[in-house]
Amino acid sequence: MVGIKDVAKRAGVSIGTVSNVVNRPHVVAAATRNRVLSVIEELGYVRDESARQLRAGRSRVLGLLVLDLGNPFFVDVARGAEQAAHAEGLNIVTCNSGQRSDLEASYLAMFAEQRVRGVLLSPVATTGEALHAFRRSGTPYVFVDRKAPASEASSVSVDDIAGGALAARHLLETGHHRIAFVNGPAILAQCRDREQGVRTALAGSAAELTVLEAVGLDVSSGRDAGARLLGTSPRPTAVFCANDLLALGVLQAMVGAGVRVPEEMAIVGYDDIEFAGAAAVPLTSVRQPARRLGRTAAELLLAETADTKAEHQAVVFTPELVVRESTRVRR
Repeated sequence: MVGIKDVAKRAGVSIGTVSNVVNRPHVVAAATRNRVLSVIEELGYVRDESARQLRAGRSRVLGLLVLDLGNPFFVDVARGAEQAAHAEGLNIVTCNSGQRSDLEASYLAMFAEQRVRGVLLSPVATTGEALHAFRRSGTPYVFVDRKAPASEASSVSVDDIAGGALAARHLLETGHHRIAFVNGPAILAQCRDREQGVRTALAGSAAELTVLEAVGLDVSSGRDAGARLLGTSPRPTAVFCANDLLALGVLQAMVGAGVRVPEEMAIVGYDDIEFAGAAAVPLTSVRQPARRLGRTAAELLLAETADTKAEHQAVVFTPELVVRESTRVRR
């Protein structure tokens, strides 16, 4: 790689002059500055930003580790975080754990080794050696889409218990008494909270609840859950899914089997991603403010890295039910 010494030698100037051209061009005479810039372009020199930041003791990079970048919800979370970071002249490196603890551990170790300014983290679980080791590194972090245990860190999340209850009550109010809940992996607190909300809302009602646990939180897992629902007897008349990708998969299974939605099967999703409203039968969904989650979390992280004595905060947003065609027939 071309280094600063190579540029200085070719331009016939000192290393300090090249450094000034790169970092403080106004202090270098125009003729010298232009000659150095010409050599920089000719040689393809790029300054070692990571080394410069380490010398300054202040990284300009934030890490973002999410559960699934295949889910548009987390893409929107990342966009919100980027908005806050870019406003402060910082960049974000986004990584995907794929809901795997081993990948999460690898990325957390990488963030610590690279001395990022801080990390926005949507963890697989809030316990485990990987997270404990990361805490020991001293790198500031904020949980996103997940509450932090006690007061160990700041967090930005949505009340998923309330969200699950919103969906279940909506199905009761539209006349359904055989309701299924298609959940994701039980290791995820979000999934457990949404199921708790469903059970709370249905408690005391005459509704029958069927719970299916999908292997993932994607469309393929939703199609598999839909096939299982088609084989149940008596078949539920409504299904609430732990996220929109599962709901889209269930919708595909129903349409493929000739089951009319919502006349024979009402469907509710969670997240309200863009594809929910654009589906063949637009999906009713529990909306999470994804971009606001990411932006707020990044703002909290930046505040804590600027003031190490800042108190941790737990920000919890309230979800909203968006009703569309997939549940609009009153039974």
